[in-house]
This record gives sequence, C-alpha cells and structure tokens, in this order.
Amino acid sequence: MRNFFLSALAMVAILFSSCGGNDRVHQLKVLNWADYIDEDVKENFEKWYYEQTGEKVELVYETFDINETALTKIEVGHEDYDVFCPSEYIIERMLKKGLIQPIQKDLIPDSIYYFDNISPYVTEKFQQMAPRADIRVSDYTVGYMWGTTGFIYNPQHVQRENLESWEALLNPKFKNRILMKDAVRDVYSVLVLYGFRHEIASGEVTRDDLVKNITPERIEVVKDILIEAKPQICGWEVDFGKEEMTKGKAWINLSWSGDAQFAIEEAAEMGVMLDYIVPKEGSNVWFDGWVIPKYAKNVKAATYFIDYMCKAENALANMAEIGYVSCAGGEKAAAAVLADQNDPEEWPETVDASYFFGHDPIKVNGEMLDPHKLHLNPVYYADNDIIKRCALMHDAGDAQEMLLDMWNEIKLVH
Repeated sequence: MRNFFLSALAMVAILFSSCGGNDRVHQLKVLNWADYIDEDVKENFEKWYYEQTGEKVELVYETFDINETALTKIEVGHEDYDVFCPSEYIIERMLKKGLIQPIQKDLIPDSIYYFDNISPYVTEKFQQMAPRADIRVSDYTVGYMWGTTGFIYNPQHVQRENLESWEALLNPKFKNRILMKDAVRDVYSVLVLYGFRHEIASGEVTRDDLVKNITPERIEVVKDILIEAKPQICGWEVDFGKEEMTKGKAWINLSWSGDAQFAIEEAAEMGVMLDYIVPKEGSNVWFDGWVIPKYAKNVKAATYFIDYMCKAENALANMAEIGYVSCAGGEKAAAAVLADQNDPEEWPETVDASYFFGHDPIKVNGEMLDPHKLHLNPVYYADNDIIKRCALMHDAGDAQEMLLDMWNEIKLVH
C-alpha cells in the first residue's frame, strides 16, 4: 500500500493520543495498512500463539493510510506498537534514525520457523536500504508484499502499444483521460527514468542512481514532463482510481501492480476488461515490510507474529484477499506458492520468475517446474526482463522538501 503525504492535523492528533490498555505483557499492538490482511489470518493468530507458547495474547490491531503519519506516531509520539508494516523508504529512514529493533529470530523454534520462506530476491533488494555497509537489513525487517508501478488501462479505448513508454502521459489523444497516483515519490521515480532514458541507454547513468540520488536538476526534468502531461490528467488519486477505471471515466491510471490486479478483478465482475503494463524505460519496484519499532513492549509476541505472517498458507491467504504479491518465495515456500499460483490454463503464456524463485527446477505436485518458464499472472510476477529495468525507491532525505514543493506546484498548474 502506497501513500506519501503527511497530514499536519493528524500529526497533532497523534501526539496527544493515549496508548490504551495497560496489560502489555499479554497484548500485541500491530499497525498495518488498511485492508492489507486476510481477516481469518488475523483472527487465528491468538489461537496459534497459544498453541505454540502456552501463553495468551490479545491482538490489538490498528490501521493507517499514510506512511509518514504512522511513523510520526512512533518517532514523535513514542507510540509503543510492537509490529509495524511501513514501505521501503520508511524502513530505510527508521534504520537511519535507530527506530527499529533487530528481530530476535532465535526466539522461534525450528518446527515453526518460517522466516526462510521469504524470497532471496526480496532480501537482496532490502539490503539496498542499508544506511551503512555494516548493517544487515534482514536482521531488522521481513518483507510482506511487493510490486511494480505501471499503467492500468482499458483496451477498449487504448491500444497496448501506445503505453509501452511513459511518453503516453504526453499524448494529446488521452486528454483528460489519465489518472495520476497522488504519490510524489512513485511518480518521480518512474518519470526520472523516462526523462533520462537517453543517458541510461548510453551508460552515462544507471536507473538505481537516478532513483536513489534526487537532485534539483532531476526534479526539474520531472517537473517539465508533468507540466506537459497536465492536460491529459483528469485526477490525482490514492484509492478511487480503481472505481474510475471500472466506470470508464478514465482510460489510463498510473498505478501500483496490486491496485491493478484489484481493479482488473473488480472490473471483470462488471463486464469491463482492464490490463496492466510496465513501460519499457523501466519502473520502480517497491516493498512493504514488517519491523519491530524501538518502543515495542511485547517483542516475543511481535517476533511470533512476523514469523506467522511468513507461513506459506498465510502468505497466500493474504495475497488472495488483498490483491498484492506476497514476498514468500524462498526455497521452503516456493513449492506451496507455485502450487497455488502456477496455472497453465489461466496463464498460457509463461514468465521468467527465476529472479524470485531461484534458477533450479522446483518440484510441485510431482512435476518439476522450470522457474524460467512459469505460468503466472504477469501483473503479480513481472517477467525478469521487466524486473531488470526496475529500481528500488529510497528515502528522499533532504530532497523530500524539494520534491513536495515541485509536486504541489504541479497540481496548481492549469
């Protein structure tokens, strides 16, 4: 789930909020995105925890919609959440500020140890968040969901070949038909790749450098692109884009892959066909992950909860419920995930997902599957050729204010 704007009013409110509840020894406080978990998985945790430990715990589950607001609860309000699920750049910021505890994975018995279920690809990308070379990010956070950014589109109005480049945003044929995510970092990180596409092609700069190192020059390039795109933009949205696409009010939506899958399924129920594409210049790859904040009171239950969420059957249930892609795909989980996701009838064309599941054949229901040729939903699991053109988003640091100024200025342009 992705949103990047800070509400000053919300900040003030949380500073005076109470933590609630006093029996923290038998209470687990979880802060997660809204609509980002299967209800049965959530409800079954207390029973599972008791079965594993012989101890009772009350799950106190709260939700948030804005990364920065949730972080302020912890950083400024010293709210004692035991488990928090922020986006990658917030994890990076928390690591820089010392706001995350190492996860004590040795608390979990081998018989229920599910941390290894996470795909090595996710662990590798997470390591790019390390503020120092001596920090192993996997000691502090565990991946939950991940995805890409691209275009949701209606094939009835837009041909796929017209969306193979981010240049589609500048096409006057789509005047007042494009929805833009109201998420400055996501939009910046894909348009900077378009703006410097020639420099990427010539080897002068890499995608990772463009996304990670935000400069006034690069912001200005993205700003010029957005000004030219403004006539095509019919709205700036966080959650209503799926509905607008389903109703046909918009033809194209710059969006996250999870929202794309949700919109595709919802539209299909109404007889509307939608699709998703990642333009050729490249995109961002984003992650949400579990952390145990500095002020956590119930570290043991928090560790068990994160491990429980890594269990393959829970990962798949969450994935099916919310439409986002689980980070589960490690050696111990790959067979279970592919038994559920690999479907030649539904997905006759194959994708190369070896980056996620590894390069060795995987035995699934008695059959050896080649990770380079899997029948997977391409919205969930982009082909390796696409992933190679994706860069991880990072904490903007001192450039955040410049980004927000640019973003607010663009939205005022008529």
